Amino acid sequence: MANLTEIRWHGRGGQGAKTASILLGKVASKTGKNIQAFPEYGPERMGAPVLAFNRISDEELTVHCQVTEPSIVTVLDPTLLEAVDVTEGIPADGKIIINTTKSPTDVKKELDFEGEVYTVDADGISTDEIGAAFPNTPMLGALVKVTDLLEFDNFKEQVEKEFKKKFASKPEVIDGNMKSIERAYQEVKSE
Repeated sequence: MANLTEIRWHGRGGQGAKTASILLGKVASKTGKNIQAFPEYGPERMGAPVLAFNRISDEELTVHCQVTEPSIVTVLDPTLLEAVDVTEGIPADGKIIINTTKSPTDVKKELDFEGEVYTVDADGISTDEIGAAFPNTPMLGALVKVTDLLEFDNFKEQVEKEFKKKFASKPEVIDGNMKSIERAYQEVKSE
């Protein structure tokens, strides 16, 4: 399928991998893209490794299965690099975006991965801007920067609309979430 982007999100229960994939899907659909956004359910519990997925395409999506060969992998928790194989199924020209303070070069060596590696301190950014380590929101900003899947200003506008719905009873959290997206977009590093 032409113009198909498949994304696999690695996180731990409670970090928002599912929420990020669903938000990305909602925003991409508002730009006219065909999308799928779904988690992989199992015996997950708070802190256990979890997976979520996106498919984004200009064409109709007819496949309905787990993403096994993602072109993009996002990792919300750097300790997962030791717990699961985040490179599984990703092609040599794929991209991995990791929430870590390490350099992309160091992580690339650690993973022994041929493709592109990007890092961003999503925990630090969200702690500064939101007041707690919620890496999913800044990781969205980094993802948009690295992939050019969506035009950034339109992405921000659509995300803010979604946040206004989601956080209608807590509007004070919207500004911090938006700032963390913007900072991650600016601060994501490549090798």
